[in-house]
Amino acid sequence: MSVTPEISGTSRRIARNTVVLYVRMFVLMLVGFYTSRVVLRDLGVDNYGIYGVVGEAVALFSILTTSLSSAISRYLTYELGRGDRERLRLVFSTSVSVLLLFSVGIILLAEPLCLWFIQRKMEIPPDRLQAAFWVLQFSIASFVVQLVSVPYNALVVAHEHLGAYAWISIFEGVGKLGLALLIASAPFDRLIFFAGGMLLLTLLVRLLYGVYCRVRFAEESRYRLILDRPLFREMFSFAGWSMFGSGASILRDYGANLLLNLFFGLAVNAARTLSMQVAGYVRKFVTSFITAINPQITKSYASGDRDYMMTLTFRGSRLAFQLLLLLSYPILFNTPFLLDLWLKDVPQHTVVFVQLVVILSLVEAVSYTLSTAAAATGRIRTYQLVIGGLQLLNLPLDYLLLRLGCGPSVVFTVAIALGLACLVARLFLLRSMVGLRIGAFCREVLLRDLLVAVAGAVLPLPIFLFAPSGTWLWTVLSCGFSVLGVSAAIYAFGLTSGERAYVRSRLTRSA
Repeated sequence: MSVTPEISGTSRRIARNTVVLYVRMFVLMLVGFYTSRVVLRDLGVDNYGIYGVVGEAVALFSILTTSLSSAISRYLTYELGRGDRERLRLVFSTSVSVLLLFSVGIILLAEPLCLWFIQRKMEIPPDRLQAAFWVLQFSIASFVVQLVSVPYNALVVAHEHLGAYAWISIFEGVGKLGLALLIASAPFDRLIFFAGGMLLLTLLVRLLYGVYCRVRFAEESRYRLILDRPLFREMFSFAGWSMFGSGASILRDYGANLLLNLFFGLAVNAARTLSMQVAGYVRKFVTSFITAINPQITKSYASGDRDYMMTLTFRGSRLAFQLLLLLSYPILFNTPFLLDLWLKDVPQHTVVFVQLVVILSLVEAVSYTLSTAAAATGRIRTYQLVIGGLQLLNLPLDYLLLRLGCGPSVVFTVAIALGLACLVARLFLLRSMVGLRIGAFCREVLLRDLLVAVAGAVLPLPIFLFAPSGTWLWTVLSCGFSVLGVSAAIYAFGLTSGERAYVRSRLTRSA
């Protein structure tokens, strides 16, 4: 397909936004890793475990709201692709009204359920129950604030004003670091102080997004007290099916944490919380690229340009895995040393948890743009039933294997296996939804990814197998050879001929 000037301009915008988001990601990663180290050190393992498990208890309610958030993002981006500004304003106001109503319901529901669960079901020392109570209150309030912010955040991303998105995110990350550094001098209980500070920071970030939208998108972000019933039914139908899929994913993560708490206690919860933080930072390495490309997938579908939509879907799926591999190999080959450097006092099981969750992230990275392409159609009932049904298998399989005496790492192994099953299912579903060619996807995406993974390991693998571990010299060499090996493999096997020509032209221009 020939590249029109419009598409060429769109590709340049995607590239520019990707660079901006990568700068954001690197800053947040450096700040975030140090923040986690300070928080773990000054809160202690038990308090850190309480914060993680109580926070996830509240996050369980995002089963009800994540689906609404995805619906709002999809409809705002879709209307921008169609160029219907009046409809866009209607979507925004209806979204805010719906989320305000849901916020009231979540507060009324979360308070008694989470409090009962904390007091009756969780393994929390009696002298820490009051602190857990206040963490719950602050976590619910933070959750509600983030929920009401969704239409504003989605409007910024849909317009692809990702510079503002990056700067506000960096401000939030630096704010968390500042709060973490204050924990040691907290005037009262450290855990309560930290949770309360996180609420204040969430409110400030919400204010920044609101002000930016009022300045840059004054008409579109002007809230009117309106609830368009036909639009609400359409969005709620989309959200209802999304709820099943997102709920299954959330139940997988929270259910695993709950089972680990019941079988092994808070120390293992702390190890899992740390590993999931690593996964979050690792995924940000690729979601920066995905955030830049996703709006164009939806807009291309809305405007009827299906060929370009599939080009972006394939490219995003392929490069998401390869970009993530650049960061994953240095972590996988040097996990003990890096964790010791980060945390000093590394909880038991953390090394294995981190390695498995990085592998899980690689498996899931291939599906990011596939999910966006499915959501762009708006017809997601069958898709969510199949993918959500597979994800729901995590919980019973985890429980069965833990009851049979398996170690705590089995919850990640099950997630990886079912993640691969979900990838296969997505390909067959999208074949009927958008005409995805499975054979072409296997050749252009999966085969290239496999070649990059194998070839990229050639340089760092001998160091991992034969060099002494736990030293600065060999860790630096291993990380360097990992990045060099994966970069060379991406250029040789991961890129198309057109992409290699583009890379050469950019390098020549820079020289």
